[in-house]
Amino acid sequence: MKTLLILRHAKSSWNDPGMTDHDRPLNARGKQDAPHIGRLLREQGLLPDLILSSTAKRARSTAKRVVAGGELACSPQLLDRLYLAPAETYIEVLRQQLAYFARILVVGHNPGLEDLVVSTTGISLALPTAALVQVEFEIDTWFELPHPGQGKLIAHWEPRELG
Repeated sequence: MKTLLILRHAKSSWNDPGMTDHDRPLNARGKQDAPHIGRLLREQGLLPDLILSSTAKRARSTAKRVVAGGELACSPQLLDRLYLAPAETYIEVLRQQLAYFARILVVGHNPGLEDLVVSTTGISLALPTAALVQVEFEIDTWFELPHPGQGKLIAHWEPRELG
């Protein structure tokens, strides 16, 4: 059994119109929401063995604040490939991970993450900023990541539900 946790980055700032998209930071709400997700992971017993994050500042900051908020033991691995990546790229990256990782958290962007949920579960969900999805697979290794729609959607959380 493998568990995939899919997290869209927290709310980012648009205050500096000259800033590149890759360099946009979190806004105040994003800085508040991300630690809530970390605490949720701890409370739900969903501590990831591995965190894979886009290199965009808003995704890196989200991952860092999730780790701090949940007092997680692992540090995010930053991957350029995940910046604005399509679902297929996430699947390729996941298939390369070691079998002993039972639970992986990916932190990235839409529309790729919404497409990842659809391609793994067959279910279409809107993922607002800092939304988290839990998907389980009846596989022993990440290399076996199943054909589209064979993952089971277990849970979906949004920051507004967490208080």
